[in-house]
Amino acid sequence: MPVEGGKTDMERIGLFSEMEYVTVGDKYVSQFNRPFNEAASKNRQMLPGGSKEMSHLQAGYFDPHFVRIFEGEGYVNLNQVRRRHMMEEAKKNLGKAFLPSNGDKKLCGLGSYYGTIGRPVPFFSAQSKPKEKYEPPGKNLYTNPGKKGTGYGYANVTIGKQFSHSADFYDAAKLNDKKENEEHHRLLKGTPFKLNLYPREYFDTNPYLFEKPLPPIKKAEKKEALANPFKPSSPGKKGTKYEELQDCFSTVLLASGRQIAV
Repeated sequence: MPVEGGKTDMERIGLFSEMEYVTVGDKYVSQFNRPFNEAASKNRQMLPGGSKEMSHLQAGYFDPHFVRIFEGEGYVNLNQVRRRHMMEEAKKNLGKAFLPSNGDKKLCGLGSYYGTIGRPVPFFSAQSKPKEKYEPPGKNLYTNPGKKGTGYGYANVTIGKQFSHSADFYDAAKLNDKKENEEHHRLLKGTPFKLNLYPREYFDTNPYLFEKPLPPIKKAEKKEALANPFKPSSPGKKGTKYEELQDCFSTVLLASGRQIAV
């Protein structure tokens, strides 16, 4: 901790120094100590003048009086403006208006040249021109007279020669396969090669298959039942009444041929 009026540890060492403040050397004041909106509690505050309701009166608008779009303008007659524009355009003409020497000529039908500037064009005339007499060309040169028939089902009609007839057996493909199979079996020697060490699948199709021989079946030993019940050599001494009743009940059961475990 710095001594009053002295330097801090970082300023004394000189390796590190405290960062400068953004303000002009003012110390940091915590937000809990500084007042919030201090100006709101001093001097006069803004008085809006109360709320306004929506209406067509002037009090419902922001402006104190009605503001017009055009204020102080005079009345304008559109016809008068149009005539002034026509007079200004007429002053630009150099002479009088152009008038044709003759009136318009009306057409007397389609295709007529009456009323046009030019004359009829001879190239567009509909009259027939004189033509030379048509002479048909001569016939082509024929080496042989024409053959009758269309070519389908007629012999010796096309340019090429007629195909010669060749017989084909009904089961030619089947007989050829049979001959090739016999020739193949004739060239074979011995039986097909079979390897004794052919690998088997890791997982057998039968999950309960066991190659090792099973051990012999163990027969369950039958315990021989005692013909007569066990009788101690020296019976117990008679003591309480419960033991006496128990002995009497056991003697009755033995006499009747039954056996009970007490």
